[in-house]
Amino acid sequence: MNRDKRPASFWLLSLFFAAFVVFLYGPMVVIVVLSFQGPEGGLTFPIRGFSLHWFRQLAEGLGVVDIGAALQRSLGLGLAVMVFTVVFSVLAGLAFRKKLWGGNALFFVVVASLIMPSIIVSLGIGLEFRLLDTGLKWVFETLGMTGMQETFNTTLGLYTSALGAHLTWTLPFGLLIMFAIFNRFNPAYEEAARDLGATPWQGFRHVVLPLIAPSVVGIAMFGFTLSWDEIARTSQAIGDVNTLPLELQGLTTTVTTPAIYALGTVTTVVSLVVMAAALALASFFSRLQKQGKRS
Repeated sequence: MNRDKRPASFWLLSLFFAAFVVFLYGPMVVIVVLSFQGPEGGLTFPIRGFSLHWFRQLAEGLGVVDIGAALQRSLGLGLAVMVFTVVFSVLAGLAFRKKLWGGNALFFVVVASLIMPSIIVSLGIGLEFRLLDTGLKWVFETLGMTGMQETFNTTLGLYTSALGAHLTWTLPFGLLIMFAIFNRFNPAYEEAARDLGATPWQGFRHVVLPLIAPSVVGIAMFGFTLSWDEIARTSQAIGDVNTLPLELQGLTTTVTTPAIYALGTVTTVVSLVVMAAALALASFFSRLQKQGKRS
């Protein structure tokens, strides 16, 4: 019986792990609970009633902020970042499977954005696009394109500068995942496909892509979720509109009701739905992969 007794270190580490879980997920649980208060609810405990009042108020709008439009912008940007991250990561992974001239320098340039402060990246991209605006205005003026000069505002926008800023954050993760996948990828599958007469495209479509599909789904999830809640890299590169995280950050200084918690709950639910869908797709592709290997 003494041999089955847990050592003191086990209980100490268990206590530390429990404290870590509470610290990590406790704020999320508190926000969700407080968002379901009644009309008399406040920003702190104790809870006053239970209802969907603050979600209804959120749907009606929070002052001058259009939450619906901000949500659509964040969803659109997140989906665009997801697609570009998947495409560029897979293509880069395929390219780096062979010796690539300048590949080491390119790799370090891409990964360097992970260690640079996010706000510096955002400021740099914002400055770059403002210089581009100045250059375009000079071109329009020089060429006498008065119509374009009068209507042109800025190249800063959701799918230009903001998209680029988010890709500096998501692409390194996608690239590192693809490196890990292709480092353990068995090229014998591709050789067998070529022996059977498959073209390079057919080999990629019918052999390589199904085998790496679970990892591609993981990259897509990283791309969307990292873009969905990004603030620092968006703040100086978004132009004259805001994504939902930026609106949420601004509302924390003006909204003093549990409606702000309701908005936090909605954004959390969207993130959880995306992660659940990604895990379901990854599991589905993993089962297909195992069935294919058996056959």
